[in-house]
Amino acid sequence: MNKSHNSDTANGIQHDQDIDLTNSLRKWADSFGVTLESSEFAAQMDLADPLREVRSNFTFPTMKDLPCVDLSLIEKPDEECIYLCGNSLGLKPKRADAYQQEVLNCWAKLGVFTHFTGRFPAAKCDLLVKDSLVKLVGAENTDEVVCMNGLTVNIHLLLISFYRPTATRYKIMIEGHAFPSDRYAVVSQLNLHGYTEEDGLIILQTRPGEHILRTEDILASIEKHGEHVAVIFLSGVHYYTGQKFDIETITKSGQAQGCLVGWDLAHAVGNVELKIHDWNVDFACWCTYKYLNSGAGGIAGVFIHQKHHHDNRPKFCGWWSNREDTRFEMKHSVDAAAGADSYRLCNPPPALVALHIAGLEIFEEAGMDRLLAKQYLLTGYLEHLMDHLALSDAGEDKFVEIITPRDPRQRGTQLSVMFPFSVKDIHERLEKRGVVCDVRLPSVMRLAPTASYNTFTDVYRFFTVLKQVMIECKM
Repeated sequence: MNKSHNSDTANGIQHDQDIDLTNSLRKWADSFGVTLESSEFAAQMDLADPLREVRSNFTFPTMKDLPCVDLSLIEKPDEECIYLCGNSLGLKPKRADAYQQEVLNCWAKLGVFTHFTGRFPAAKCDLLVKDSLVKLVGAENTDEVVCMNGLTVNIHLLLISFYRPTATRYKIMIEGHAFPSDRYAVVSQLNLHGYTEEDGLIILQTRPGEHILRTEDILASIEKHGEHVAVIFLSGVHYYTGQKFDIETITKSGQAQGCLVGWDLAHAVGNVELKIHDWNVDFACWCTYKYLNSGAGGIAGVFIHQKHHHDNRPKFCGWWSNREDTRFEMKHSVDAAAGADSYRLCNPPPALVALHIAGLEIFEEAGMDRLLAKQYLLTGYLEHLMDHLALSDAGEDKFVEIITPRDPRQRGTQLSVMFPFSVKDIHERLEKRGVVCDVRLPSVMRLAPTASYNTFTDVYRFFTVLKQVMIECKM
């Protein structure tokens, strides 16, 4: 953005220890000579945005193409929708089309020779993303990360190695309201070893009347139960509330009690700053179709700290667990690849890796620091407008409750909100007007203004539509 505010953005507002986003936004508004709640402010912020061209890398659904839109309510059917759903599925990078066609052309022209030929050689394409993953998750080196499978498959493969229960240490700790697939996975691992959910699962609960898990309560539970806990497995960013957990502090606390600590980074990777090697995380996994924009069902990722690379832990193996230089010798026993690569089972899918690369390249070009700096302002702007809506339209009775932490250091780009009216009704009305967000029962709407492709104008457009919907719901 402009030079007078460069220190607030490119230099990393996310590292400010006394963050007042509304104050920062007001300074911008004053410099433009407009009010913070005006459409002019959003337009000026977009003009000043150094990442404004990044949006052109993505394809936006149009109003006329969305099945939920009521075109009788839309002035411009060819207009882009208001897409605030990158926390569920990121938008398609335009270059994905060419990369997919390249994979298909190579297969068509070369047949089996596509295994070692072309931009995405089938036998080694997964290696192409390693350097990017190292940066995104804060790994030490490429041996700590691997691109493979889907998220829940990887959770199971990791727990096979890291959940090794004993007679006294056999419990698994997760957060309350964990993503269902995570809970299913850990419970099935408990059952596999002969334990019941009731006996083997320790669930971290919020205090009565609160939505956010307090770090001190997590640490207290670890201290209370730690001697019986084999694995702590939590989300880096909670899918429902948008809360970012203190990964470093919780990991240190768990390991001090003798627990292994792993993280599901599905809602964290590409969304918040990660330094999981330096934070001494034992293992982690993530999907890539949310903030990394790899497409629905995109290939997932795994991190295994290098301190565990020679643990000789039990693991499931396949022929891709072998070292690359001996894989095709077809030996009867595994010649294990280094580090996380030894957890691979089968050859990678070049079509999925190509989609993954299409998204990762945009992160490389934009720069994660700049994306995070914009994200702080963009999410702070949405937060301010939601508060403004509550104050202007509801007097002392707020229309909207934001349950995501107000401190931007404790969240990513997602704001989870609750309404005094039926969230289902509000969501349906928004969808008819071309707003794409999602609802998670029982009562939360999730909004994610994503820095790589959303604009301040997108946020303002959403605000104006929501205001109209709220008026309708009051009537």
